[in-house]
Amino acid sequence: MRIFDLLSKVLLIGCLAAGFVLNCCMAPAFGASIAVIDALGRTVRIPLPVRRIVSLNSDALEVLCILKAKGLVVGVDSHVARESRFWGDLAKKPKVGRWSEPNLEKIASLVPDLVVAYSRWPGQVLEKKMGSFKIPVLRLDCYKINTLEREVSVLGRILNRQKEASRFCKWQHLYIKKIHKKIARITRHTTVYVESYTDFVSCGPDSGGDEMCALAGGHNIATGLSLPYPRVTPEWVVSRNPDVIIKAAAYANGYSLKSPKPLNMRRDAILKRPAFSHVKAVKTGNVHVLDSSIWSGPRAIIGCAYMARWFYPKLFSDLNAEALHKEYFETFLGIPYQGIYVSK
Repeated sequence: MRIFDLLSKVLLIGCLAAGFVLNCCMAPAFGASIAVIDALGRTVRIPLPVRRIVSLNSDALEVLCILKAKGLVVGVDSHVARESRFWGDLAKKPKVGRWSEPNLEKIASLVPDLVVAYSRWPGQVLEKKMGSFKIPVLRLDCYKINTLEREVSVLGRILNRQKEASRFCKWQHLYIKKIHKKIARITRHTTVYVESYTDFVSCGPDSGGDEMCALAGGHNIATGLSLPYPRVTPEWVVSRNPDVIIKAAAYANGYSLKSPKPLNMRRDAILKRPAFSHVKAVKTGNVHVLDSSIWSGPRAIIGCAYMARWFYPKLFSDLNAEALHKEYFETFLGIPYQGIYVSK
């Protein structure tokens, strides 16, 4: 009996020791940090663990939801309040101003372990101000489909959410691969005029819209221009005579929409542009408006699915973008699918 008791004690001590070692391996040690590459190609060192995040980037904020890390968010940009039904509790978090012009003092007052911002916005004053408080700034876009998987993985590593990051990346890559496989059969690519939120501001190289158009097999007529978001003229569009026109709708709040009317109004305005009456896309009615939530960002693959159907309806007759969107909501965000996201 004494031998049994002794063995029990040894096993108990062994289990406790193993648990202690496991916890030490899983939890970052005091003073630990991680070095990652941001969207600007810079090496950013971030102290661990990260328990408080201010997100100036709503696309990155959605990625945090995918990673099941929204509980770490302590501050958001003011735009989030406009989509309170979609963001839920995140819309109630303290607001730190616009994503492009935040209130730096407000950010500092929240004492975050990390601030996440777009690569271009706001300016370097953000790093200077946060640096004085020893708060690291991580520049991630999370709206370009060609770099989305890498940036999701970066956040997954920082927050110890590698499993969640890998799950999303594999899901997205599966559908990208399916689209690529069919696009390979195409001999003539559909020509497309891709217009951003502002009228006559197109999507050129290094823009999310250009990447989406290319992935869906379209030839963006602005891809050869020198700027990501070049301003063009009606005459320029007419001279290129695109087969399809794609328009992004800013702040359409598709999750709360019960009617396509706001999106249809934007589409109808394009159809009525005087100079566009000679454009093939207008003549055939192949003009489409995408809600901002599926226009680049974590849901860019859903926007790409819609584009592929519009560019090549016969080739992609079996691609159901709405079903894909529903799968995304239920699998990664844990919310029911609802809303309207494209003009009809």
